[in-house]
Amino acid sequence: MNITVKIWRQDGPAAPGKLVTYDVADISEDMSFLEMLDVLNENLNDNGEEPVAFDSDCREGICGMCGLVINGRPHGNTGDDPHGNTTTCQLHMRSFKDGETITIEPFRAHAFPVIRDLVVDRTAFDRIIASGGFISANTGSAPEAHAAPVEKKKADRAFEAAACIGCGACVAACPNASGMLFMGAKVTHLGELPQGQPERWTRVKAMVSTHDGAGFGGCTNIGECTAACPKDIPQDVIATLNRDLMRSLAH
Repeated sequence: MNITVKIWRQDGPAAPGKLVTYDVADISEDMSFLEMLDVLNENLNDNGEEPVAFDSDCREGICGMCGLVINGRPHGNTGDDPHGNTTTCQLHMRSFKDGETITIEPFRAHAFPVIRDLVVDRTAFDRIIASGGFISANTGSAPEAHAAPVEKKKADRAFEAAACIGCGACVAACPNASGMLFMGAKVTHLGELPQGQPERWTRVKAMVSTHDGAGFGGCTNIGECTAACPKDIPQDVIATLNRDLMRSLAH
């Protein structure tokens, strides 16, 4: 298949950016979206042009590095794909048509400044985790697995929230550039487990403060975050976050 791509090119954080058009020929429909970009970069290298900078790591839908806005949607997810939402690296070219023009941009958010081309700085998420996304645990040998029983309902909800890979699609999809789905997933994951109780109230206050200080917007319950999330994190984790924040004020 042959496609045309319009890709955001930007030399650096302070440089102006623009969409540049490239034609990519002889693409297999079995290629992932990132493999298509690899082919494009090989062509650019062969022609003595600067390759397109983009993030990737595991390419298995686990790490969350491959954050791109494809045809206006983070990771290319439409929310009504019969195959379900996915990461960019797990999006295959068979999802597109021969001859199609595809627009590729970086995540757009004040808290995710562009570094170069399609690469953005998502260390704001790291700062949120560092402020409270952890538990206190004594070092030493592993505890007995059944030493701290967890109610199945709570365990299931903790596992569901823990599926968040911190890719930032929720921020890119949100009109307010809010990171509350990400933060809600982390707060819910730890808050449902007995190991997460010692820091429960200080955790939520510290994470919300760091989130707001980084320039993320507030949640207005539009729901675009869950529509774009490749791991289908439910929106009710934001309700858990808000509830814990209100309760933390009494502690």
